[in-house]
Amino acid sequence: MTWRDHDAVLLDLDGVITPTAEVHMRAWAEMFNAFLESHEGTDGDRSAYTDADYFAHVDGKPRYDGVRDFVASRGIELTEEQVRELGDRKNDAFNAVLARDGVEAYPGSVALLDELRALGMPLAVVSSSANAPAVLEAAGLAERFGTVVSGAVATELGLPGKPAPDTFVHAARELGAEVERCVVFEDAVSGVRAGAAGGFGLVIGVDRGVGAEVLREAGAHLVVGDLAELVSGADA
Repeated sequence: MTWRDHDAVLLDLDGVITPTAEVHMRAWAEMFNAFLESHEGTDGDRSAYTDADYFAHVDGKPRYDGVRDFVASRGIELTEEQVRELGDRKNDAFNAVLARDGVEAYPGSVALLDELRALGMPLAVVSSSANAPAVLEAAGLAERFGTVVSGAVATELGLPGKPAPDTFVHAARELGAEVERCVVFEDAVSGVRAGAAGGFGLVIGVDRGVGAEVLREAGAHLVVGDLAELVSGADA
């Protein structure tokens, strides 16, 4: 990486900076499997929810969109009130795990954040999760970022979530950077698609399980397994 070619770095949180994607996955699985087991309707496929469902329908999206997309994939019809109830159940499960266990950032991600801070690079977090500020506080990283565009901020501003590019575009503007001069880091297909759709200068996929080729097909210019791969300490 030649960081001098870019003016700002925009990073997803869960799965890029912190391993909270794993907590989200467990919370989604517990919520959806309980729902599928108790659903009284006769419509749709009620077989067990799997990790494949997470990557295909939920990963990286705003919470209620994830609920809508998953139940639609199973041919199950819910009211908007039911969609929000399920999304809120998942959020409660996630917060309980976060409060109990805390969170520690990936060491490689911290190493890259250290390098970027030394270079004076403006940084933003762009997350579909409304819990992003709490996760950053728990990880001791809240002061690292010039702006945090969380799911709550997107809702407040009326910004569509990923795979639309609007939240990333908003973060770039908050940092005073042009999109074509920004780097986007994402581990979710929906997030990579958002970066590609927004015309960002460099979209880096972080493969935490979805698959490198899948991320490339979604629009990633480069795929890494860990942010430590981009730490040079020399190429400023």
